[in-house]
Amino acid sequence: MAKQTNKEKDIGLMKQFDEMKRKHPDAMLLFRSGDFYELYKQDAVKASVILAIDMADKLIPGEKEKVQTVRFPRPELDTLLPKLIRSGARVAICEQSANQKNEKKEQPISKDRDMAKKKEKVVQEEPVKAVKNATEDKPARKKKTGTKTEAQAEAKDEQKSEAKQEHKPREPQMVTANGEKVTHGHAYQSKEKPEDWYFTAKMDGRQLKPQKMDAADLAAYQNKEMTVPQLMERYYPTKLQPKVSEESFKMPKSMAGPEGNITVEKFNVYKEKDEQRPDYGKYKFYAQIGDAKMSAVASRQDLNAYFDRVITPEKLVEKNFGEKLHLKSAYEKYSLPEGVDSNGVRVAKDRTDNKWKVSVDMGDKGKTSRQEISFDDGYSLFKTKTATREQIAAKYLTTEITGMLAAHTAKMEKSASVKM
Repeated sequence: MAKQTNKEKDIGLMKQFDEMKRKHPDAMLLFRSGDFYELYKQDAVKASVILAIDMADKLIPGEKEKVQTVRFPRPELDTLLPKLIRSGARVAICEQSANQKNEKKEQPISKDRDMAKKKEKVVQEEPVKAVKNATEDKPARKKKTGTKTEAQAEAKDEQKSEAKQEHKPREPQMVTANGEKVTHGHAYQSKEKPEDWYFTAKMDGRQLKPQKMDAADLAAYQNKEMTVPQLMERYYPTKLQPKVSEESFKMPKSMAGPEGNITVEKFNVYKEKDEQRPDYGKYKFYAQIGDAKMSAVASRQDLNAYFDRVITPEKLVEKNFGEKLHLKSAYEKYSLPEGVDSNGVRVAKDRTDNKWKVSVDMGDKGKTSRQEISFDDGYSLFKTKTATREQIAAKYLTTEITGMLAAHTAKMEKSASVKM
């Protein structure tokens, strides 16, 4: 049989990956390749964040775009596999098939589940074996020890062993919109800092990363005023939301822009490694929109939504890069506080430094300072007209305006009390 070329191996590997992913969509597939282990596509993106390993792009015939990969040497498996499992991931280790016939024989080995099964088997079998050896090696003697004989003790051990074997899985404390079962939800106290408490749970047998609890939530939970489902909603909201389709994460994507459709060529997550940057060590979203490349620090909520697949890349682009893209929807969240006359909003160029600035004249309540606006906001206001003067003023001056309104109200109340 002719030896396979690297090109043929890569094509076969991607076919095997896609087939295994359809069978095990919730598992991260870890393929052994010579002296290395490799992860691909969405698994590579997730592993890159958890393990802090750089991703590489691999060009494979038949794939619409370059395949993202993460690889590490085989000796590092004992160190990195526990990290993946502790993050709550289910990991399946796969062997690369030489051909499609061999693929049928390959079965993924889930490390976290197999280790748990082996441990359970040892716990269950050991007492039975001990009892059997005792009866074979020594004749049964009804020697009394207090009020119990050895035979009674052995019978009791057998009953305990049978009870362990007949142990039923714990009933779920809740079932998510995706049909996942939540069990073992509880609060526990930190050993290092006794003043800190954490909430955690298992979802379909996977341990979730513990979340530090708010003092009010802890008190409510201890007083049985807050349930596990409520705590799940509070600390793991994206775990409970319906998942969007895998198809929605394939690039490129088209979305409505200020002057026609724009195309999202690429969208992923990475960790900033430039020590000179102020956001060093933080996780960031990266997007390529047409020829423009941009990045932004990702919030914890958005990161969870991305990895739990409950929000589409287009929505994350709109939320994190909407103002840079001059999208009208990005400015809809800004509005002036009630009681502020929009006629008092002024956006003008400052002659002293030639920069565009925004201010608000609130009449007897006073005037705000003049705040410089960014190029993107100026472009949205004057060029694409996707932002209004009121929205720009609200973005830069809401905190100052709220303080001035509160001071005016306090002044009026004090004046009224003096008159009385």
